[in-house]
Amino acid sequence: MKIGLFFGSFNPIHNGHLMVASYIANHSDLKQVWLVVSPQNPHKAQSSLLNEYDRLHLAQIAIEDDPQLRVSDIEFKLPKPSYTIDTLTYLQEQYPQHEFSVIMGGDSFQNIPKWKNFETLIKNYSFIVYRRPGFEITETHGANIIYLEAPMLELSATLIRNNRKEGITIRYLVPEKVREEIENNNYFKD
Repeated sequence: MKIGLFFGSFNPIHNGHLMVASYIANHSDLKQVWLVVSPQNPHKAQSSLLNEYDRLHLAQIAIEDDPQLRVSDIEFKLPKPSYTIDTLTYLQEQYPQHEFSVIMGGDSFQNIPKWKNFETLIKNYSFIVYRRPGFEITETHGANIIYLEAPMLELSATLIRNNRKEGITIRYLVPEKVREEIENNNYFKD
């Protein structure tokens, strides 16, 4: 089965993430998109992240009714911080019957030379890159890339966290069940 891996901190997951994941699941040859919740991204400060299990739970309730999307906690079982190449190596060992592709925005792909063992990554895996305004791909590094024009929202997890700190609603920015969970547990208030 062809599976796309959409990595992220999902701090918190929001409608922008879900729009991209759903669009790619429906406009590519992938059978599923797995949202891989990264407990510790090597490029982000750990102190700014909600507890990994809370972020995982929010992602799970966000996609619970969508059979094309799945949430993965695979990186919870691996050494921290999480490196994409290590996760893919582990997944290939665990699921040799699947073919994995990496889903990312053009902004992330521009930074791929900074990733651990990026040469091995681009040699062994394909990429589904959704375009982000202002981040045109000029260098592919020889990667097998499929470009998609996924719908974009000017929406970020930072906006959601800032809204929470300022007492501004996050309704319509995240799925309703996610909003309720965030508000009921006072996430992102301090």
